[in-house]
Amino acid sequence: MQQQTQLIKEDTIMPLFRVTVKQSKLSSGIRIERGMSVDVVTNSMSNPLTTNGGQAVADAFMRIYGVDMKRLNALSTVYLDVERIG
Repeated sequence: MQQQTQLIKEDTIMPLFRVTVKQSKLSSGIRIERGMSVDVVTNSMSNPLTTNGGQAVADAFMRIYGVDMKRLNALSTVYLDVERIG
């Protein structure tokens, strides 16, 4: 049973997405600039902006840039471009 579980884990696909700011925004003293990007690994094949309220994307921007994307209200395809790269 343990060997079967290990085999399943090795075959699990975890897609990699690159999320890039496509439009600058300034609100509440928080600024994002066009071209800022983060890489997000998810358990789902779906767009990380629409999965779990975009939490993975918000966490990545906070970790890399210290920007609170939820407070900025920028977790949207208006401001972000999502591309699957892996």
